[in-house]
Amino acid sequence: MKPAPKGAQKSAKSTTATRKKFKGFTDEEHGAMKERIRELRADKGDGESAVLAKIAEMPEPDRTMAKRLHAIIKESAPALSPRLWYGMPAYAKDDKVVCFFQPAQKFKTRYATLGFNDKANLDEDNMWPTVFALKGLTAAEETRITALVKKAVR
Repeated sequence: MKPAPKGAQKSAKSTTATRKKFKGFTDEEHGAMKERIRELRADKGDGESAVLAKIAEMPEPDRTMAKRLHAIIKESAPALSPRLWYGMPAYAKDDKVVCFFQPAQKFKTRYATLGFNDKANLDEDNMWPTVFALKGLTAAEETRITALVKKAVR
């Protein structure tokens, strides 16, 4: 390819691309990737112990929500296996993560999330939610989560 003659204008696309520089991953994202590498190398023996240990490390209110979610998921979908996924409590079927809890402090967000991956059978028409914001758990949220988890593993 020939270099552009002096004084030639660059296309808008190329000047825009040079102004937007990738700033890299945040410290939190780097930490999550490192945790995932450790998880892949670790013994798959007892995921539940690892999940409970991770929950115990969480600050409040994430810890209370994670403990309650763990109990709800274990009760409503005993076929799911607890494990860590990018350093977060997750629940898998056939070694594929179905749902996970992302504490608010993990990425310094204002709320925790309960997420469902594509292995979850939550399909409704052409569009459906896969991540839910959590600021607390009342009986109403617990009932809704129980129904979602049961539907996800059908």
